[in-house]
Amino acid sequence: MIRSLICTFVGHVDHGKTSIQDYIRETTVVKREPGQITQHIRASKIPASTLLKISKGLIKSDKLKINSLIFLDTPGHASFTNLRKRGGNLADIAVLVVDINEGFKPQTVEAIEILKNYKTPFVVAANKIDLVSGYRSNELGFLQNFEGQHELVRKNLEEKLYKIVAKLAEFNLNSERFDRVDDYTKQIAIIPISAKTGEGIAELLMVIIGLAQKYLDKNLQIDAKSPGQATVLEVIQETGKGTVLETILYDGVIREKDTIVIGGIGKPIVTKIRAIYQQQPLRSKYELVKSATAADVIRISCSELEDAYAGMPLKVADKNIEAIKKLVQSEVGEVLIETDKEGIIIKADSLGTLEALISLLREKNVKIKRASIGDITKKDITEVKAEKKEINKVILAFNVKQLEKSDVKIINHDVIYKIIDEFDEYVHNLQKSMEAKELKNVKLPCKILLMEGFIFRQSNPAVVGVEVLGGKLKSGMTLMKNGKKITDVKSIQLDGETINEARVGQQVAVAFPNVVVGRQINTGDILYSLINEEEFKKLKSLKKFLSKVEIEVLKEIIEINRRGNPLWGV
Repeated sequence: MIRSLICTFVGHVDHGKTSIQDYIRETTVVKREPGQITQHIRASKIPASTLLKISKGLIKSDKLKINSLIFLDTPGHASFTNLRKRGGNLADIAVLVVDINEGFKPQTVEAIEILKNYKTPFVVAANKIDLVSGYRSNELGFLQNFEGQHELVRKNLEEKLYKIVAKLAEFNLNSERFDRVDDYTKQIAIIPISAKTGEGIAELLMVIIGLAQKYLDKNLQIDAKSPGQATVLEVIQETGKGTVLETILYDGVIREKDTIVIGGIGKPIVTKIRAIYQQQPLRSKYELVKSATAADVIRISCSELEDAYAGMPLKVADKNIEAIKKLVQSEVGEVLIETDKEGIIIKADSLGTLEALISLLREKNVKIKRASIGDITKKDITEVKAEKKEINKVILAFNVKQLEKSDVKIINHDVIYKIIDEFDEYVHNLQKSMEAKELKNVKLPCKILLMEGFIFRQSNPAVVGVEVLGGKLKSGMTLMKNGKKITDVKSIQLDGETINEARVGQQVAVAFPNVVVGRQINTGDILYSLINEEEFKKLKSLKKFLSKVEIEVLKEIIEINRRGNPLWGV
């Protein structure tokens, strides 16, 4: 039996993934999302009749083997495609959506890497061609409409298209506009489209269906009698039904009164199906059925779902229930993190979101002490307060409640990329604060030039124009010449105003006591901050807080001191 084709949409936030599907379904899902950004993975069924209608004759009814197509709409941030049994992994084929005017973004790159990792075949939908300068839309197919554009418009669109080709080449991926592809096994098809006007959507469906029927035929073959396997997409409270699981059944069959095993936080949930509701094509309505066969979007009503969460695996337990419980729970254990090691705490409302956050943070080499599903509790806050390192005293949370009031740092949003952005800012500010604290009482390397023609006073104190060549020049700093103490910085003035420090590139007037210009110092001299061996060793341990320029100046100071003592600082 050939099951429905599962197709996922991936790419950068706001490039039009949901809008493309809205055009096909004639829905407005995107307008109902926070910030118009998809937050949870969604599934919808597109029947063969709609595919034939939207394709405008490009897909022939006698050639169509697939009876329906299931869309998986992944949230905006590309790491959401890295969902177990979902996104690139669950899908038979993927559509990478790229704004043809904006081109590749960091999330686009991440999506490509994930698809390559899963070896998921994909096509590129180059969206928003209607916003290309001078482009005129009409009801014709893309190729016909493209030929009717002004020559300059065609050239502009082609240039944008080949920027996408060039970017894909950086990943060793060959690509071409869909009508120029010679071999679909070696080249990725790029379909220019507009989710607003519908141009190119017919061609997009034609390519997806064509690829699936030609190259994925074996993948779509299933045993309709095998025990069903599914992923929980959402846990819903419905009036009159109680807790209901929205799932995508990706293999086998599931029946009323079947015993099922669902992944849980501490242990698997074992329950029996009371009712199955099948999603109606192109609609959010569900119809009561006795059974469902993969691939399908269904809602399941059963008892003991209080601890059920989105993203959890679900399997029909027709026999050997203990083995199935272990198999299901091992899948969950790969995501949940419980350890006594140091790190931050992560909370999320679903297994998929949690995995996405973990994936993002691991890319940044962030240590995670505990990652779990559910609201922020007193235990979470107590653990964070007990952390020794300041950088670990933070909780990252997606779309959960905070049950306890606390002054600890909590970053909680219902848009995932905001969590990452705010965490990056938190880490940056904390590192700056740590840097300032560590370097506060340390003598820093500095290099200055006494400028020609800027002698304001020769002595008592000498006042000379100075350019800072490296590091920071600070009031009170002791300076050396040829490895020996020469003078101190009594004061610094910039444009007539007294300042405490001068940075690289600044030209300032500096007062030097106990020296005479023309004797101890001269214009053209280069002076360095005086650093003894003990101070040097401390600086060496704080090297990560120094800038590249400061490190170079420190090397010069070492070289000067070792002229008289080869073992200086060793």
